[in-house]
Amino acid sequence: MAVPLSILDLAHIGEGETAADSLSASVTLAQHAEEWGYRRIWYAEHHNMASIASSATSVLIAHVAAHTRTIRLGAGGVMLPNHSPLTIAEQFGTLETLHPGRVDLGLGRAPGSDQQTMRALRRDPASADSFPQDVLELQGYLTGESRIPGVDAVPGKGTGVPLYILGSSLFGAKLAAALGLPYAFASHFAPNALEDAVAAYRREFQPSAHLDQPYVIAGVNVIAADTTEEAQEHFLAAKRARVSLLLGRGRTFTPQEADAVLDAPAGRQILQMTKYSAVGNPAEVREYLDRFTRQARADELIVASTAVDRKAWLRSFELLAEVGGLTPA
Repeated sequence: MAVPLSILDLAHIGEGETAADSLSASVTLAQHAEEWGYRRIWYAEHHNMASIASSATSVLIAHVAAHTRTIRLGAGGVMLPNHSPLTIAEQFGTLETLHPGRVDLGLGRAPGSDQQTMRALRRDPASADSFPQDVLELQGYLTGESRIPGVDAVPGKGTGVPLYILGSSLFGAKLAAALGLPYAFASHFAPNALEDAVAAYRREFQPSAHLDQPYVIAGVNVIAADTTEEAQEHFLAAKRARVSLLLGRGRTFTPQEADAVLDAPAGRQILQMTKYSAVGNPAEVREYLDRFTRQARADELIVASTAVDRKAWLRSFELLAEVGGLTPA
């Protein structure tokens, strides 16, 4: 590949699995990814979702870091309005202190939850409005230049944990550009504004002490298999599973019911979410990702596999590493 490859581990809890099964699978993936030569693995903060086990993102990072040696690990991302900047600085400062040079901190402003869950998190709906100021406050704690006199993050002060702004709209792109920070676009599930957001980020980027030129990470779905037919089967299963996740409200659709939804107007948004998906045999996946890299003007790709079957999920990353020419550790 012309750019580095990283992984977004969705920490999904499959049918018949427990959260413990999911977390164990995350460790297994990270250990293999380290051997295969991936640059980093990120985990995303989601709450009140029965199918995702990464709600306590920093705790999961600590667990995986303790079972790996060299691969970078981080949040993709922490939803900063859910937390105080000092708390996140302390958490990620602790991670960096325990695992020097291996920790990333991606930041988003979305709730990562619904309205009721926001109440349970004690989150003020207006807290997203202070996201730019909160990023700067957090950055100050990590660089040792606190914006609140007399308050330091311990651990955290002076660790310089690298920050990334996550987004799916022009807001995050413009903020990352203004602050001179790397920008990661969530095109693996929110594809519509990809090209406009990247263009705005590159056009408005202001060099900073942390970054002298724009750096774009673009998300993309990948299901690689030994044959095209097998990959397409896993892709269909993934889309069916997404119907139950997004529209089921506690119920599970049969394959026939899910297909009917996908063929109806209600399924169009689900299909749109998978717009950027590399699906096929290894050669087909590499060809797609090469095109996507040029289209997204990306400096790095972060790939997510939505394969429902655990063996297919792991095999997808393995095949991508092989065809992507990654260098084993």
